[in-house]
Amino acid sequence: MDSAPSQPLAAIGGTSAPGVSDRHDGVVRILGLPLSTLAVVAVTHRHAHGSGVDYLGLYAASVLSWAAFPGPGEAALIAAGISAAHHHLDLASVLAVAWAGAITGGTAAWIVGLKGGRGLLTAPGPLYRMRLSVIARGDHFYDRFGALAVLFTPSWLAGIHDMGAKRFFPAVAGSGLVWAASVGVGAYLVGPSITDIAADAGLAGALLVAVAFVVTVVLLRRRRSHR
Repeated sequence: MDSAPSQPLAAIGGTSAPGVSDRHDGVVRILGLPLSTLAVVAVTHRHAHGSGVDYLGLYAASVLSWAAFPGPGEAALIAAGISAAHHHLDLASVLAVAWAGAITGGTAAWIVGLKGGRGLLTAPGPLYRMRLSVIARGDHFYDRFGALAVLFTPSWLAGIHDMGAKRFFPAVAGSGLVWAASVGVGAYLVGPSITDIAADAGLAGALLVAVAFVVTVVLLRRRRSHR
């Protein structure tokens, strides 16, 4: 068991654990109203095409993907994009709801990492020095590439590495927009041809295509998150 060194985390390139999340307490509290409003708008949105339940499912899956588990959001957004291509849902509404879910889930994960994860990892105990060294390297990485890192890594890592609110919120908003637009519009444009092929191949072919696509997306995101 490593003993706690006398120098603070800041001395090796990080920030001392006590007080790290305190600096963001005001921001976290202020987030409550806009995030709640964003969630209400997203889950209660109704359009001439489709029902509120469709958008609710997309919103929930997007929140889940950006908060903790990559995969459900992509699958739901692909399905919604294809449905929009067949005029069952509205594409603009699909993108807006997915974007709202991404921002909400990403922000929730950032708060968890900020308020709990960093304090846990910098607490004295086994492998203390090694953990501080890893945190310090991560802090340096997020200082340099934070905005890009939010797109390719879980948002709770941005919280653990003390990425400030002024940098995180524009980053998660931009990353969520890129994600929603690329996956949603891609499914909207390519989806009809994929569904035609799947129809010719039958139900088994459709399931195989869907599973292969989702597995590919999940593996890519996990690979990027471990970089």
